Amino acid sequence: MSYEGGSYDVVVIGAGHAGCEAALAAARMGCNTLMITINLDMVAFMPCNPSIGGPAKGHVVREIDALGGEMGRNIDKTFIQLRMLNTGKGPAVHALRAQADKFLYQHAMKETMEKTPNLTLRQGMVEELIVEDGHCAGVITKTGTIYRSKTVILTTGTYLRGKVIMGELTYESGPNNQQPSVRLSENLRELGFDLVRFKTGTPPRVHKDTIDFSKTEIQPGDDKPKFFSFETKSSQNEQLPCWLTYTSPVTHQIINDNLHRAPMFTGIIEGTGPRYCPSIEDKVVRFSDKSQHQIFLEPEGKNTSEYYVQGLSTSLPEDVQLAVLRSIPGMEKVEMMRNGYAIEYDAMVPTQLWPSLETKRLPGLFTAGQINGTSGYEEAAGQGVMAGINAARKVQEKEPVILDRSQGYIGVLIDDLVTKGTNEPYRLLTSRAEYRLLLRHDNADLRLTPIGYEIGLIPQQRYEAFLNKKETVEREIVRLKETKVKPVEVNEVLAAFESAAIVDGSNLLTLMRRPELAYSFVDQISPAPEFLDEEMKEQVEIQIKYAGYIEKQLAHVEKLQKMEKKKIPDDINYNEIHGLAMEARQKLTKIAPISIGQASRIAGVTPADISILLVHLEHYNRVTAAKG
Repeated sequence: MSYEGGSYDVVVIGAGHAGCEAALAAARMGCNTLMITINLDMVAFMPCNPSIGGPAKGHVVREIDALGGEMGRNIDKTFIQLRMLNTGKGPAVHALRAQADKFLYQHAMKETMEKTPNLTLRQGMVEELIVEDGHCAGVITKTGTIYRSKTVILTTGTYLRGKVIMGELTYESGPNNQQPSVRLSENLRELGFDLVRFKTGTPPRVHKDTIDFSKTEIQPGDDKPKFFSFETKSSQNEQLPCWLTYTSPVTHQIINDNLHRAPMFTGIIEGTGPRYCPSIEDKVVRFSDKSQHQIFLEPEGKNTSEYYVQGLSTSLPEDVQLAVLRSIPGMEKVEMMRNGYAIEYDAMVPTQLWPSLETKRLPGLFTAGQINGTSGYEEAAGQGVMAGINAARKVQEKEPVILDRSQGYIGVLIDDLVTKGTNEPYRLLTSRAEYRLLLRHDNADLRLTPIGYEIGLIPQQRYEAFLNKKETVEREIVRLKETKVKPVEVNEVLAAFESAAIVDGSNLLTLMRRPELAYSFVDQISPAPEFLDEEMKEQVEIQIKYAGYIEKQLAHVEKLQKMEKKKIPDDINYNEIHGLAMEARQKLTKIAPISIGQASRIAGVTPADISILLVHLEHYNRVTAAKG
């Protein structure tokens, strides 16, 4: 018995980190939005590590915030530790990481969503997509309720045909013993989509009171923490420490003695796991020369005794997990509260998507998050905000917003997925970005806030504050350039910074290019205006010190932009282009790149193929112009 549940502009399936950002973006852009999830108590749940950020991932959270998304604001409200990583290296790899109170995080996000205009939350299991005239036109739930919509966004995470594996035990389940989604996965196959089987895992959780912290090393948060959201200026959150310990030779012996019971080595696990987050049994086998591996003990929240054992992801049997835990210094008498497990799930082959994250096969259907083959809350949320933006833009009959690789890590992430695909759960790394000096943690607002404002996700007041910051930074750089100093005025201060004295006059901008001089040097010589805050000072310092490198990268970007601007028509037939290699024809037909730039990044397409394609496009454009 079917029932009409209503009509919407956008329906979002799933309420993980991708679903939350997608639903909020669409609703805030004025679309009547429905978010359906199997369990409303699991909105923004963190089934694995209760943390946000880290290398590349932290950059994505800043970019989400710069576009007007929610993850940065939410973690700033609910963190229990903030720490800037890689501070001994250059600004391109500085990365903020937060330990979250996982319960506060999800409750705060759910509250935000419940109070957002144009957004309706429903509990239900979607089992089928409605297709009308070749377009995705809504969804049908297990109870027979029909929700009609102009667009649909799939953000199903690891729920599609989810199967939990622990030792010899396997059973159908989503994360944390939630219901899996089976029928929807079958429906996607019926509609002609290619799915793959991936695997991820999580470690055991242990009771705080059974840990001997005296045998571990304390890992405190920063004394003066920085924040993810550009709107957050201060916080009263109490910070809790994490703790570092290591596996022992006994740990490794226990694992090696029980490999015959490890699903990874017995063939029970069929899905491909993440290369950059292997299970402990995989690490012990692959890196047999290492005598120990790092283990971090991380609190799951302020009001719980559960600790997350980072670095010990496993699908070993329960008794082996406990023995492994008790072989680690500080955990000799530990009590396990939850077992670790592996979970297999279905994922979409991401080359079936346009760069807008709309599916090629079914217009009106968008996908975001782990369904697209990624790993990590941040990668999911980055895709979610873009899918929400582009679903809303489609409803509004506007062109999609597509970030290129020089604009953000989100652009790198999506371009990698839709152009190259992935044969394992994809993790974003700083090394994947060829312009990482441009894509820094500190300048995400300068890169993306104008886009967020233009599409309606950044309010006027915030945009004006952003413009004021940008103008203030530019004025300060000019001031430093125009402020002349003499040796008698600065040499004593230079000596205090262990910097060489000057013989002739100079300006402060030239001196600030010296690597050993920080902005505190300027404050001693010619104090900055009071309205120049620490964030602005950091921006001035980075722009001055790295000006030469930044200019080189911008020049390279400008050259490549010409390739991105050369659009490829939708109706081009690669099989009719003489001279193209067979592999290039097959790959170009499959990916259907939207530009020469994207075509050049497809594996198997050579520079010679690109040259032939450019000649063909010139001829194509001449013929088209003559016809019309």
